[in-house]
Amino acid sequence: MKRLELVPPREIENRSFEIIGEELQQRGITIPAEQESVTKRVIHTSADFEYAQTMCYSENAIAIARNLIRQGADIVTDTNMAMSGINKKMLAKFGGEVHCFMADEDVAAEAKARQITRASVCMEKASKINKPVIFAIGNAPTALVSLYEMIQAGTYRPAFVIGVPVGFVNVEAAKELGALIAKRAGEKKITTVVFDRSGYQYHGIIKEFAEAAREAGLKF
Repeated sequence: MKRLELVPPREIENRSFEIIGEELQQRGITIPAEQESVTKRVIHTSADFEYAQTMCYSENAIAIARNLIRQGADIVTDTNMAMSGINKKMLAKFGGEVHCFMADEDVAAEAKARQITRASVCMEKASKINKPVIFAIGNAPTALVSLYEMIQAGTYRPAFVIGVPVGFVNVEAAKELGALIAKRAGEKKITTVVFDRSGYQYHGIIKEFAEAAREAGLKF
């Protein structure tokens, strides 16, 4: 029986980024240098190469976000999972904190009383933070709607918004990507890998991606 190869986590990540770069090159996709590390990180995390062409950046977005963090801006997310993925120690070095108000009792009570979503109440609560705030929204569409309405009404203007629509990654695309990565790995004589779900449950597109990769010969 063949023994599993133990690969250091950093090496796994580095190899993943190499594969992403090779795949983008084969597709003829060039990402602006300032945006490259962010876009590749998103692809690495989501296993979705479509982000290379669908992500949109406002002018000087990376530089603006970097400066905000260095100036001590807080970050507000709409999921505890997103909050857990942010380096809080690094953020704290600059005087920033990360918040997710979705599970707060006062948020739940107000949302129920007003018959609106918790996400909307969370954005209102975040707007009262007396410092620049970066919003990272990737789950609740109503959070983005609430921010937009406050901007339009002139009652609040966030310092920076990262908004990712939900529900556009389908099962068939996940299957195709799993098979493609298995094929690319085989071409590099990589047959065994460690499948890191990064905390995501093994179902839906994660499950379809993994099983398609297995069916194509990749072992993990």
